[in-house]
Amino acid sequence: MNSRKTASLVSLTAASAFALAACASTDEEEPAEAAPAADVIRMDDAWVKAAEEGMSAAFGELANSGDEDVTVVSVTTPASTVLELHETVENEAGAMVMREVEGGFVVPASGSLSLEPGGDHIMLMDLTGPLDAGEDVTFTLTFSDDSTFEFSAPVKEYSGANESYEGGDSEHDMDMDH
Repeated sequence: MNSRKTASLVSLTAASAFALAACASTDEEEPAEAAPAADVIRMDDAWVKAAEEGMSAAFGELANSGDEDVTVVSVTTPASTVLELHETVENEAGAMVMREVEGGFVVPASGSLSLEPGGDHIMLMDLTGPLDAGEDVTFTLTFSDDSTFEFSAPVKEYSGANESYEGGDSEHDMDMDH
């Protein structure tokens, strides 16, 4: 082989090796970004307590299929102008009371959070009109990453747990029957 062909072959081989090395992945790959919370959440068995006026509550099972905890920070619905994420706890007097959850609801990675009467729930505090059994109510959850998730829930008749709203406002201190 002559020296010119040898030099060309060496140059071509070196260039190819360099190009392949530039395209090869390294052991230090960037960690995959977590999917938006709205992409890993689903709402199962959602429902809303029927009410003529005032307050109501929404329930269901929030399921998280992701690898990281997801935090619900707020909720909206056309059915109410004031909504809060509530928990039900025992107060100093031993009575069960509802209060807003500081920081929102955390749905654990690869887990779920039950929203149920007598427990965590979405509180509709200023209904825009009656919630009649058989209707559907649409909700939009907002997560700590600012993504949103919409779901609908049927309105059902229900009488059950008796808690009060712990807010000191007599308009909201009520026997919620949820």
